[in-house]
Amino acid sequence: MKATNRSNDGRNIGLQQQHFQREEFRACLRALLMTPLMNPADDDFAAVRRQAEALREWFSRETGWILQVEREGARLYKRPGTVTDTMRGLPGYDRRRYVLLCLACAVLERADPQITLRLLGERLLELAADPMLDFTFTLEAQHERRELVSVCRSLLDLGVLDRVAGDEEAFVQAGGDQADALYDVQRRMLAGMLAAVRGPSTWAPGEAPFTLEERLRAMVDEHVADSEEGRRTELRHQLARRLLDDPVVYVETLDPEARAYFFNQRGTMAARLCDAAGLVAEQRAEGLALVDEAGLLTDVAMPAEGTDAHVTLLVAEYLAVGQRQRRKDGADTMQAPIMREHDIADFLHEAKSRYGRYWRKSAREPGAERELTTIAIERLEKLQLIVRKAGAVRPLPALARFALGEAEIHETRNVAAQAAGSLFGPT
Repeated sequence: MKATNRSNDGRNIGLQQQHFQREEFRACLRALLMTPLMNPADDDFAAVRRQAEALREWFSRETGWILQVEREGARLYKRPGTVTDTMRGLPGYDRRRYVLLCLACAVLERADPQITLRLLGERLLELAADPMLDFTFTLEAQHERRELVSVCRSLLDLGVLDRVAGDEEAFVQAGGDQADALYDVQRRMLAGMLAAVRGPSTWAPGEAPFTLEERLRAMVDEHVADSEEGRRTELRHQLARRLLDDPVVYVETLDPEARAYFFNQRGTMAARLCDAAGLVAEQRAEGLALVDEAGLLTDVAMPAEGTDAHVTLLVAEYLAVGQRQRRKDGADTMQAPIMREHDIADFLHEAKSRYGRYWRKSAREPGAERELTTIAIERLEKLQLIVRKAGAVRPLPALARFALGEAEIHETRNVAAQAAGSLFGPT
């Protein structure tokens, strides 16, 4: 009897260890999807090092992405399934700020192990003066110093820079010799910034692709074996990348070859990806989405807290109800745009009288509905729930999940306290 108990105890411990390994692997995979450039200060880095071999094998097999894990950090070289998606990128970054980021990295590549914010700015000015860039930047205006500081803070978040001393905000406000900051340059993290197959500097003058899209494609273009198996592997990797990176994959966005493979393999592929990443598959005739029920594997959560998120949810429901009504009327919701942006602004103007008490003060000001409309449309576009073109909005099929019906508001004695603690409380 004692031997049997010890045997059972051993099996239980073994099962617990297997369960722990699976859960840790899943947590690490999810962490790398959200933080592909991970420094040792990240909470999940130690676990990623323990699971490094299994993670490398999984990413290589399922997505074709390369994972490097070293003592100084981890880098998952995520390459997008499509380079034409304008909704990707760092929050608040436009082309100008990306130019500054690239120039800052070029300065750091040539810098000593430590650099000051002012020296970084001065050397960046020298690079920005190259007439081939057609780019203007100085440190004279406060808003330009703030742009440089925003880039530095992005590099701090990514672990490329470590602040030793100083204050960036003082540099923005004063701009004098006494206002500065000192950083350590983490070269391993800097080397992992560019997730490209080929660096842009490897093209000889006159041989580089001409348009931006051609350049982006050339930088991530990977070798594909000239065989049927090689082509199938490429299709599988491309679809897996989109399913893990994008909110939803619509059938209409796939070319005929990818569409045929998708229809044949999407169930099996979704099961594998969901099991590893802790996602739930939603398969419809229009496409497939891998949903994170915890709401963590996303840059734009919905629903979420705050005025902007509440407004976005209201607009989503407004568009979804209109989409459902058009279906009842026999209209084709995949064709011409069905809503103008000013119609959405009018809707939010009316919604303000009902929900405005729960919104931040600036959102209740006259004319604020135009800014709220822009915010809501941008968030819905990033979630691939709508398409915007020339002032018109076309709902996409996945938006139908927000056709929930009329909301009911129940008053309490302390409305202010209710709003402060609610899901859509003031920001």
